[in-house]
Amino acid sequence: MSVKDLFRIDLDGEDAMVKFGHRLGLACNGDATVFLRGNLGMGKTTLCRGVLQGYGYSGAVKSPTYTLVEPYELNAALVYHFDLYRLGDPEELEYVGIRDYFSQPAVRLIEWPDRGYGILPEADVALAIERNGEGRRVSCRAHSAIGKRVLERLGLDSSQNAYDSRGAKTSAGPA
Repeated sequence: MSVKDLFRIDLDGEDAMVKFGHRLGLACNGDATVFLRGNLGMGKTTLCRGVLQGYGYSGAVKSPTYTLVEPYELNAALVYHFDLYRLGDPEELEYVGIRDYFSQPAVRLIEWPDRGYGILPEADVALAIERNGEGRRVSCRAHSAIGKRVLERLGLDSSQNAYDSRGAKTSAGPA
């Protein structure tokens, strides 16, 4: 199975975003850094809820806009949910001890990662979420060996809803 650099997945509705997040969380296997890009209201936090549900979390998931990070110490994994939307300067991440969050295996979900440019390490997987009619299109790109394994575990290169970097559908296997 070969993993291409970029895949696009069309998702219709909130439930589909949560289910994709669930699959993504399990594919991260307890250790990956995932950048989440998209305008306000595109479903980044909804996707994070699905990731957390994949690890057994059943509580409410709110974007940590004011606290910058919300840790979830779950039996199956350690998950950090970051929201850098209100970050004024990337250097502020040093004050919250950002390096500590990358010192042990964990799933790190980072909304608005560009606001931490120069301080954050590179993502294993970067997702971009954009409106597609009434639904969303999620573009997934691997940036490391870990990221490629995440995409392989997701089975994106055989999903009937996967698109390659040219926007053409890939082979029509089950998702």
